[in-house]
Amino acid sequence: MRPQLLPELVGRDVAKDLTFTGRKVTGADAVAMGLATRISDDPLDAALTLAREIAGHSHSALRHAKRLLDMAGHVDLAAGLDAEQDAVVRLIGSEEQLAAVRRRLGK
Repeated sequence: MRPQLLPELVGRDVAKDLTFTGRKVTGADAVAMGLATRISDDPLDAALTLAREIAGHSHSALRHAKRLLDMAGHVDLAAGLDAEQDAVVRLIGSEEQLAAVRRRLGK
């Protein structure tokens, strides 16, 4: 458990509840709380399917998206919006973006 990260994931009250009680949660509970994204009867297959889906997207766009999401809530809004605008300028019209559009259109 990471007390510095848990409140951001589940909220301060739930983080305290889990920490103070040591309560175990089911997979469905973890999803409902935001500790897990999804559950699956075949987690390996689900993970590989998700990995293939993500790998099919623009690598540059994914890098920018990860950076922007990691920034959210940790920088002021103006800095976050500036970073988003910078990412859009860098991505729109790039070779990788154009190739992704062509793939999606089946061309």
